[in-house]
Amino acid sequence: MDALYAASGGAKWLVLAGLDRYLFGEWLQREPRTRPLPAIGSSIGSWRLACAAQTDPVAALDRGHDGYIFGQEYSAAPDAREISTVSAALLDRLLGQTGASAVLAHPFLRLHIVTARGRGLTATTNRRVLQAGLAIAATANAVTRRTLGWHFTRTIFSAQPASSPFRTLHDLPTEHRVLTAAALRDVLLASGSIPLVMEGVRLPMWPTEVHWDGGVTDYHLDLDPPAGDGLVLYPHFYPYIVPGWFDKALPWRRAHGPQLARTLLIAPSDAFVASLPGGKIPDRRDFASLSHTVREQRWQAVRERTAELGDELRALITSGDIAAHVEPLPDGA
Repeated sequence: MDALYAASGGAKWLVLAGLDRYLFGEWLQREPRTRPLPAIGSSIGSWRLACAAQTDPVAALDRGHDGYIFGQEYSAAPDAREISTVSAALLDRLLGQTGASAVLAHPFLRLHIVTARGRGLTATTNRRVLQAGLAIAATANAVTRRTLGWHFTRTIFSAQPASSPFRTLHDLPTEHRVLTAAALRDVLLASGSIPLVMEGVRLPMWPTEVHWDGGVTDYHLDLDPPAGDGLVLYPHFYPYIVPGWFDKALPWRRAHGPQLARTLLIAPSDAFVASLPGGKIPDRRDFASLSHTVREQRWQAVRERTAELGDELRALITSGDIAAHVEPLPDGA
């Protein structure tokens, strides 16, 4: 395996709870790895990988899931500051006392966190100016994704950026920054800071910049894989990949091509999703459509049900028959 990917998706990470517990807490721990494993994530994906890189990944996931389900209490009409404050508290809970140092000292997992640094009208926390900048960016993106570089710079934080295997990315303007234990929490918060929903993050090291959710540029991580002939492991919410945040409304904008040739995408089946409470994967709209109590109950039920996915994957791997269950990604996945 040459890389591990984790996508944006907010509450959708709960549908991967069982898979993450098995993959991060058991499968990756089976035998010592002799070479680094680059792991790259945006938004909630970076939070998941921050759990994977801690000393006890399952305990970190439990803290993260508990906080995400039961620790999000808001006023009737929360503003961006309130949501950002609650999110920062969730990260503190996920990382615990030693998580930040453990992540940077992991023996083989090399965490890469994606943020979208604002440019021009998106390099502000002024809501009206930001709204205008986002509208222009969305309109231009509908023509070609390459215009995102006019409005955002993909910024990748890692402990050793000079040797990052993602330094060759050229589809969008990309910068590489050093990730430290002291900055980890703020960078993770920036990577999940949805424009207009949360506040942009000004990192202490670069106080004049405004960083937004990494999903703006890399929603589902449609990236060229690192050099090599190994697989890219991609536990994902969906059986398809949407390149950027603005592409969600563009059904023709789906990842395809040679960059997926080495990708092993693992996703819940349609039948499993239909069997979940409400017949769907949790998402941010649940805050508006469900009462606080019902949302907590549904999200916890989803979390518990996903143990089935981890158990099934474990059984397939143990049987040695997993190759018989692998299917080609559809064209335009």
